[in-house]
Amino acid sequence: MAEKRETPGNVANGSQPVYVEKEEMLRPEDLSEMLAAGTKEVHEKAENTQFVKDFLRGRIRKELFKLGAVALYYTYTAMEEEIERNKDHPQFAPLYFPVELHRHEALARDLEYFYGPDWESQISCSQATQHYADRIHQVGKEDPALLVAHAYTRYMGDLSGGQVLKKVAQRAMKLPPTGEGLEFYQFDGIHSAKAFKQLYRSRMNELELDAEVKKRLVDEAVRAFHFNMEVFDELEEIGKTIQEDVLDAGMPVHGSMGGDISKCPYYATKMAASGGTAYVCQLAMAVLRHPTGQVLFATWFAALAGLAAWYLM
Repeated sequence: MAEKRETPGNVANGSQPVYVEKEEMLRPEDLSEMLAAGTKEVHEKAENTQFVKDFLRGRIRKELFKLGAVALYYTYTAMEEEIERNKDHPQFAPLYFPVELHRHEALARDLEYFYGPDWESQISCSQATQHYADRIHQVGKEDPALLVAHAYTRYMGDLSGGQVLKKVAQRAMKLPPTGEGLEFYQFDGIHSAKAFKQLYRSRMNELELDAEVKKRLVDEAVRAFHFNMEVFDELEEIGKTIQEDVLDAGMPVHGSMGGDISKCPYYATKMAASGGTAYVCQLAMAVLRHPTGQVLFATWFAALAGLAAWYLM
């Protein structure tokens, strides 16, 4: 399969890199292809957890959202500590993009927004999140090549679906349009998510890894998805104990809100198809209740058709 790759040109005076497209033939043995194929099944399972489905339909409990941000903070702190430890490791160094990708400082600002200046004294690491963080630390110390799987699973997903999730949360919780509380989703160091993801995948495919290491990386990526699902399930259980009104965005916002929906690790690519007529009717009624519903309805389906055509190319 041929895919356009974009590589960075010269960067001067701290300006954004300029990406130049080139054609590259992807092969089944390329790491990016192996990871996509090897995680497909578990990816779909993660997308279909109840917590994720509720989130993407705009049904959000603020307390759960805050706890989700806490889980992400501990996860990214662990991962970025190990990335810093291994930034010169030959099997990870080409993927070291701290300015562009690192998230733990943005998450700290989000937590300060939600919890106040003393946020650190108000949060703690949950059991499921601790298991995830412990595995990341173990990998960083004992088998740094496997950090690639964790970085791929998290960062590529954030870049792919982040703008969709940001708009859902912003609308449902009526957060400021200036981005407070949602800095996690804002990648100021990346001018084009599409171009950067192409660069990142290209760098992954150029890593000098034998077949055995690639297989272990796929296994580790599957494991990372399972850790994420355990966190989602834990949040779902916590949600059952919280007496709080569900904040509802009022309508699904996928498609017209930006972001690469089909690649988001928390969105079921085939949700409408697999959900049957009930989901389609629910979507149509929600959209058409809005004053501009007919226009949005047409826009949404046009965007979905475009994404489907791109995804199947």
